[in-house]
Amino acid sequence: MNVLVTGGAGYIGSHVVEQLVKAGHKPIVYDNLLKGHIDAVSEEVQFVEGDIYDFSFLKHIMGEYEIDGVMHFAASSLVGESMTDPGKYYYNNVAGTMGILDAMREVGVDYLVFSSSAAVYGEPKTVPIAEDAPQVPTNVYGRTKLIIEGMLADYAKAYDLKYVSLRYFNAAGAALLGNIGEDHKPETHLIPLVLQAALGKWDNVEIYGTDYPTKDGTCIRDYIHVCDLATAHVLALDYLIKGGESKVYNLGSQNGYSVREIIQAAKKVTGKEFSVVEKPRRAGDPAVLIASSEKIKKELHWQPEHTNIEDIIATAWRWHSSHPDGFAK
Repeated sequence: MNVLVTGGAGYIGSHVVEQLVKAGHKPIVYDNLLKGHIDAVSEEVQFVEGDIYDFSFLKHIMGEYEIDGVMHFAASSLVGESMTDPGKYYYNNVAGTMGILDAMREVGVDYLVFSSSAAVYGEPKTVPIAEDAPQVPTNVYGRTKLIIEGMLADYAKAYDLKYVSLRYFNAAGAALLGNIGEDHKPETHLIPLVLQAALGKWDNVEIYGTDYPTKDGTCIRDYIHVCDLATAHVLALDYLIKGGESKVYNLGSQNGYSVREIIQAAKKVTGKEFSVVEKPRRAGDPAVLIASSEKIKKELHWQPEHTNIEDIIATAWRWHSSHPDGFAK
């Protein structure tokens, strides 16, 4: 399969590209490099610098490379920013995805694997969260993902699009070889921030909210290794190629860790001490998000290989300690 990977130079996208190559597919990375990094893309992989809003160019690339399927990662994804600048998120996420879908339709590309989010659920009534749980997002980012999922369902009915939407929350870790990893600017994800503090790049680690109804007052999330996420995306694509119907799947570890627990695990892995500062809650942060992955395990036979949080953090530490400035030369 020739697979167009939008946002393929980003954190999750670049790890998925590696898995696609291993599986025998031919990925074509399509990225505007506003958030992605050219050094995250192997020289053996075709890279095209482009924007998902450049409809004519996007359509041209799909035709030129005879694209069979699309994996879509290009999106704005900061929960806090989505609450203060919602217009950016509706434009980048919703309008951007519509452009991709319309380009696919004109060129005749029928398969899409979409990077969704457990943020579509909002404050869950039961944990772990199953796919049929109520979807009431508490932030604009989650709302845009839910709108896109509705759009995919409508396009599937009207235009015979076949898609898999994968809902996950906290991707973590790095490639086992240490060649690619997480490098966001600004960085907002907990594990890289903690590891950067261990490297002395930050004076402290900030905890946003210590009065949540959890065991230690801090938010609880499940963390899934980015390589396990990548494997699930390839399985989803293969499922569609073999004639599978459109589906929605959760991806998670089914184990929840609080912010304090992640900090302690990072200190243990790195052997470093650093300061922690407690701050008020951020708008839109649910107290607990833990996803059930039983459906994708049963139907697509997905089995995560990296489930121990210290092992996950250790792969991230290998990347950050050898690349203290990320992909910067």
